[in-house]
Amino acid sequence: MNWRQGWGHGADLRLPLPARLCLLTLLSPPLSSAAPISPAEPISQAYSLALYMQKNTSTLLQTYLQYQGSPFSDPGFSAPELQLSSLPPATAFFKTWHALDDGERLSLAQGAFLALTQHLQLVGDDQSDLNPGSPILLAQLGAARLRAQGLLGNMAAIMMALGLPIPPEEDTLRLVAFGASAFERKCRGYVVTREYGHWTDRAVRDLALLKARYPA
Repeated sequence: MNWRQGWGHGADLRLPLPARLCLLTLLSPPLSSAAPISPAEPISQAYSLALYMQKNTSTLLQTYLQYQGSPFSDPGFSAPELQLSSLPPATAFFKTWHALDDGERLSLAQGAFLALTQHLQLVGDDQSDLNPGSPILLAQLGAARLRAQGLLGNMAAIMMALGLPIPPEEDTLRLVAFGASAFERKCRGYVVTREYGHWTDRAVRDLALLKARYPA
C-alpha cells in the first residue's frame, strides 16, 4: 500500500521522515516569546498599599498603648531605647539609605516586613491573653498583619519583575520566651507596633524612589 492509500480509517500514516517533520512543523503552534514584565505596575500597587497602611499606623500604636495601662497609656509615652534583636530597626543614615541599589533596598524592606508579620502574630496572641476583651485592638493587629503580608507579596512581585532573587522565608522569631512577664510582653508589643509604623514610613519613601525610577 502506498502512503496515499493509508489515509483510510485505521490505516498507518507512513510518511517519509522529511515529510513527517514538515507536517509537525505546520501543525505545531508558533512559540510566543514572553514579554518582559514591567515593574511599574507592582511598584504602583505596593506604593498605594503602603500609603494606605501609613494612614493607620499611628492609630494602631495609640490604640495599643491605650489598652496596656500605665506607663504605656500615660500622655506622651515614648521609649525609643526599647528594641528587639529579632526585629531590624527602620532608622538609617540618609546617605546610606539613598545609596542603596534596588536589590538591597527591596531585600531590606522584605526582610523587615517578613519579621513584622511574624511579630504581629505574636503580639496578637499576647494581647488575646492580656486583653481578651479588646476586640478593636485585636482587629487592628490582625489587619496590620494582613497588610504587611500583602506588601510582602507586592515586593516579591517587584523583585521578580526586576529579575532579582527573592530571599527565602525565615523564622525571624526563633526562640520565644513563653515565660515572659506581662510587662515584658507589653514592651514587646510596643516595639512591634512602633516599628511597624516606622517601616511603613520607610517603605513609602523606598517605593516613591522606585516609582520615579520605573515610571508607568
